[in-house]
Amino acid sequence: MSKYWSKVVRTLEPYVPGEQPQDKQYIKLNTNENPYPPSPKAMLAMKAAAGEDLRLYPTPTCDDLRQCIANYHGLTKEQVFVGNGSDEVLAFCFLAYFNPGEPILFPDITYSFYPVYASLFHIDYRTVSLNDDFSIPAEKFLQNNGGIIFPNPNAPTGRYLELEAVEKIIRENSERVVIVDEAYIDFGGESAVRLINQYANLLVVQTFSKSRSLAGLRIGFALGQGALIEALDRVKNSINSYTLDRVALAGARESFQDEAYFQTTRGKIMATRERVVAVLQSAGFTVVPSAANFIFISHPEMAAEVIFRQLRDYGVLVRYFNKPRINNYLRVSIGSDEEMDQFVAVLQKIVHKS
Repeated sequence: MSKYWSKVVRTLEPYVPGEQPQDKQYIKLNTNENPYPPSPKAMLAMKAAAGEDLRLYPTPTCDDLRQCIANYHGLTKEQVFVGNGSDEVLAFCFLAYFNPGEPILFPDITYSFYPVYASLFHIDYRTVSLNDDFSIPAEKFLQNNGGIIFPNPNAPTGRYLELEAVEKIIRENSERVVIVDEAYIDFGGESAVRLINQYANLLVVQTFSKSRSLAGLRIGFALGQGALIEALDRVKNSINSYTLDRVALAGARESFQDEAYFQTTRGKIMATRERVVAVLQSAGFTVVPSAANFIFISHPEMAAEVIFRQLRDYGVLVRYFNKPRINNYLRVSIGSDEEMDQFVAVLQKIVHKS
């Protein structure tokens, strides 16, 4: 700690991302990245964009990409906001919709950036305890609050909340903004996007990082009625008008237009997930039902932290959270079939050796 730090920085507990080691080759199943490359059409568009025009600022309004996303979801351009990854979009949301002194609600087991943002922006919050099976208790969100945010599917559990329950939360909190963080929605759930024109208080946040293989570009977006999008624009243009570069804009646009490639790769990931779940369950593991590109697993006889460390020794990276209620679970990203076969083989070796 330095004497030059602000009072805010002194009290922050920053988000800790999954490790990105460089010391050797790993089977990397710890950061929910897509095992397949970006759309070939997106790759060509990005190469074409990496030319002399990089000396010029990109368009601050990102109109072409916003229109592309709007067309895909049956919305208008004015109902779309884009930013530098969904993490930036979520940070802007905390500034745009939530007020100090009015506690917001989010699950007790959820994306760990939420309490970080709350601390950074002086937003009070209360956590809602998940059910014992890690499902989200929708009825517990029907209480006084300053706003609501939750992932669907949830992270790190992967559990999906049915759209009927999501809509009830939105409907019963009409005076507050409800943010549905859908980073993983393309791997098995039904999006809340179709509810946007019915509910002025709904904001849906999605990303290009997972299902569209563009984590390295940092592109996220929000969908909602015009007044909510205008609030995000006001925040963005008070911080950085140029949040997306020319290469990212070109790649994102083509990625959204290559529907065949998107459907093929997400289908592969879902099929691999279901195959691996069956194998792990037959080997005695508990696997939380997942609609995401990862699974949340536990072994009845061997501690998760021990398995985590031994997997790493074998060159396999997964995610371990040393937190109450989930410190005996591992989050495992779904890789390619070959990667998952290697993971299962190493895992069985570790468990049988014990």
